[in-house]
Amino acid sequence: MSSFFSFFIVFVCSLVAIAFYTLFERKLLGHAQIRKGPNKVGFLGLLQPFSDAMKLFLKQLVLPLHRNYFGFYFGPLLALSLSLITWCFYSFTYAPYFFLFGGLSFLIVSSLSVYRVVVSGWCSNRKYALLGAMRSVAQTISYEIRIAIFFLCGLLIMGGISFFSFVFVRKVWLIVCVPTLFFVWIVTVLAETNRAPFDFAEGESELVSGFNVEYSSGLFAFIFIAEYARILALRVLRILLFIGVSNWWWVSPLMNSFLAIFIWGLIILARAALPRMRYDCLIMLTWKSFLPFSLGLLILCFCSILLVS
Repeated sequence: MSSFFSFFIVFVCSLVAIAFYTLFERKLLGHAQIRKGPNKVGFLGLLQPFSDAMKLFLKQLVLPLHRNYFGFYFGPLLALSLSLITWCFYSFTYAPYFFLFGGLSFLIVSSLSVYRVVVSGWCSNRKYALLGAMRSVAQTISYEIRIAIFFLCGLLIMGGISFFSFVFVRKVWLIVCVPTLFFVWIVTVLAETNRAPFDFAEGESELVSGFNVEYSSGLFAFIFIAEYARILALRVLRILLFIGVSNWWWVSPLMNSFLAIFIWGLIILARAALPRMRYDCLIMLTWKSFLPFSLGLLILCFCSILLVS
């Protein structure tokens, strides 16, 4: 019963974090573009995310006539479920549960997110949704491999296959040992989560929102929440993996929170400053540059461990 309550608390906190992250993103983008951003609903616009959520869930649900009935509803539910489950593998300081293979489980669940794109795009039975799904799947699969390899390198350096190694027994900061990996990881996560300047899955100018073009109302809200939940999960993973603070139990949650907010701000400023890349350049970047680098780094980690042992 306590574990169920803990999972429920994690889900609620992640949803609240998503709501205020969207507000933080809109505010920061507004100031970057010399405007105020949301500031009407509530004090300083703090209730704007909840107002947007109510608007989405209360809007009329418009359904395509020739859709696949089961898959059209299953896609958003699958996306939301997988995104929230990824939050359960983190070894929080006060969590009463512990996943022995949390790192590998995180990779498995994270890699399943490509199926929600396939199901949502194909079951809409529209050529534009299918085209957006194909582009998003190609991009997601290409960068999912790199995320898995980089994460395995971090696990090898930390000497464990769970997040327990990051939170409680951290011995070294990866950003100090392998600074190049940190910057390559940032680019990889941006491409994996479809964020600017790699937001090809939702290119409004050429795709009109991509694979989710036929979704509206609550189903679109599920896809939106799932996308931001995955974004936050991968960015929290970046903090834990590279620059997490865990020397003192009473300092680490506060410091990690400040580090996460700082990194989130940098990513949002990158969205405000950088133009969108060409799609072929993005795919070639991963297969011709990041893949040799990641494989070489993985081999180097294996050789280092063998030499030490």
